[in-house]
Amino acid sequence: MQAIGYITWGPSPILLDLGLLQIRYYGLFFALAFLLGFYLMQKMFKLEDKPQEVLDPLLTYMVVGTLIGARLGHCLFYEADYYLSNPIEIIKFWKGGLASHGASIGILTSIWFFVKKFKGFSYIWLLSRLSIVVALGGGFIRTGNFFNSEIFGTPSQFPWSVVFTKIDFLPRHPTQLYEAISYFLIFSLLSWAYFKSKGKIKPQKLLGAFFFLVFSARFLLEYTKEPQAAFEMNLPLHMGQLLSIPLVLLGLYLFTMFSDAPKRS
Repeated sequence: MQAIGYITWGPSPILLDLGLLQIRYYGLFFALAFLLGFYLMQKMFKLEDKPQEVLDPLLTYMVVGTLIGARLGHCLFYEADYYLSNPIEIIKFWKGGLASHGASIGILTSIWFFVKKFKGFSYIWLLSRLSIVVALGGGFIRTGNFFNSEIFGTPSQFPWSVVFTKIDFLPRHPTQLYEAISYFLIFSLLSWAYFKSKGKIKPQKLLGAFFFLVFSARFLLEYTKEPQAAFEMNLPLHMGQLLSIPLVLLGLYLFTMFSDAPKRS
């Protein structure tokens, strides 16, 4: 049945087809996330008098950590039986399948290796600055998911519901846009707090706010999202919610345990 009065959405995921080269919306937003993130890190490093020459290798560590972590996260969190039986499929990134929780683990791991190689950086300090960049990147990537008509929401009767014609003709929550807007707002808040303090905000508080806000939003918005794997139908919570809980608690711990308030003598 064709829905009437809702937003109809079903564009081609390809922005520009040059024959041997195709430029896709998702790839464009993914690239924008890293390019703008690189620009922001330049500004933060300049503000805090950190060496600019490490930004190129830092970008490499971030890209590798994000891609490997996101891919392994999808394969192991959502379709472990299939990928463990067909391990060669894990390396086929072009078939799709990336998980944001896996990307988080990949970034945490790659930055640990980075600070071991490039001395003079605190692990928490660097993660806290990168959290601003990651929040911005999350908004762009979820926008790319919207253009791909993937990670869509449950059926909805709200006037802003979207009919993803590549999926079916039911009006659904545009959960990708909910997440994108949430991440852009969190990015705005974190960057405001950072630049307002001229980089003097405690790294633990900045990182704690990131974990708490991003994964609380993710937990709540999962209620509007279709399960990504069949086994989730039998769980009291979606896999994305189960994976978010420890990160929400970690964020709450970091934010509350490292108060800016002066200690009483």
